[in-house]
Amino acid sequence: MPSSATRAGEPGPAAPLARRLATPLATLAVVAAAFAYVGAVDPNEPGHYPVCPLFRVTGIYCPGCGGLRSAHAFIHGDLGAAIGSNAVAVVGYGIFAAVWVMWLIRAVRGVPLRITFGPAWWWSLGGVLLIFSVVRNLPFGSALAP
Repeated sequence: MPSSATRAGEPGPAAPLARRLATPLATLAVVAAAFAYVGAVDPNEPGHYPVCPLFRVTGIYCPGCGGLRSAHAFIHGDLGAAIGSNAVAVVGYGIFAAVWVMWLIRAVRGVPLRITFGPAWWWSLGGVLLIFSVVRNLPFGSALAP
């Protein structure tokens, strides 16, 4: 008779702590390295990073335009400039931090992190990004433009 760890639908024994922490810590290391690079190489100086293709072709700011400048300002502690460059990116930094902490806590406890969103949530997120993109390209939304 199979052991309880091998029965269908039942979890196996928890992996060692170091193995459970490897993925969240590696993810943090990659994100920290990317932020360190953007913090060291100023995106406000031309020639270091490619121009947004949408902006280059159309002159329209996409939801990601200003994201590198936002990250650079955020790394240097200038929250006002970070929000001014890309407010959505700053919200994303906070969401990433919260999800990463939750992921780390669950990894320590041996509980897998499963985040699922229904279609309504994805449509809402797309709607928010679309509205943000449209408003930041209009004269009255110029405060949202990078």
